[in-house]
Parts: sequence; C-alpha cells; structure tokens
Amino acid sequence: MTARAAQAGAVASLLALIALCLAWEIWLAPLRPGGSWLSLKAVPLLAPLFGLLHGRRPAFLATSVLALAYFTEGVARGWSETDPVRTFAVLEVVLSLTLFACALLGARALARPT
Repeated sequence: MTARAAQAGAVASLLALIALCLAWEIWLAPLRPGGSWLSLKAVPLLAPLFGLLHGRRPAFLATSVLALAYFTEGVARGWSETDPVRTFAVLEVVLSLTLFACALLGARALARPT
C-alpha cells in the first residue's frame, strides 16, 4: 500500500469515526434524551487530523494508538448493550480497526529507509 492510499484511508476512517461518535451520542442513540456529554469523545480524534492531512509520520503513529481506545469502547458497549447501540458499537469497532490499520501502514510507508 502506498503512503497516499494509507493517508486517504486513515483520513476517511478518522472523519467517519468522528461523524459516528457525534451522531451516535447526539441524535441516534444518546444515553439521555436530547444528547449527552459523551459526544465529547469525538474531540480527541480532532488532534491528529491536521498531521494526517499533511502526511506527518508522528501523527500516523499517535493515531494508531488512539484508535485502540475507540476499539475498546466499541467492544465493551457492543458486548453490554442492546440494539440500536450494539449496531453503532460494531460500526465503531470496524472504523477503529480500519483507522488503526491505515495509520500503521501509513507510518510504515513514510518511514525513512535505513
């Protein structure tokens, strides 16, 4: 996979994960009617966005670590909740794994040859 393809995949999955987190906790299945403060879980995902857009290797590495937290939340909520939350949790797992893989592949593609 080329660095450009990994970058596109990482940015796309990051933006999709941000959109899912916001939609899930504000409109689709919030913990409380009218939305919840849990929608703020999308804020940490904004931190690596600039670095990913500019193809910076440290941003790819940090994003791969950050994606694991969203994977963990998706597994926990998918296991413990019922539909429709379970559906969103499975989608969060898929997006976080895609983000993790693209971020690692992007970091590898951007590595300096030794």
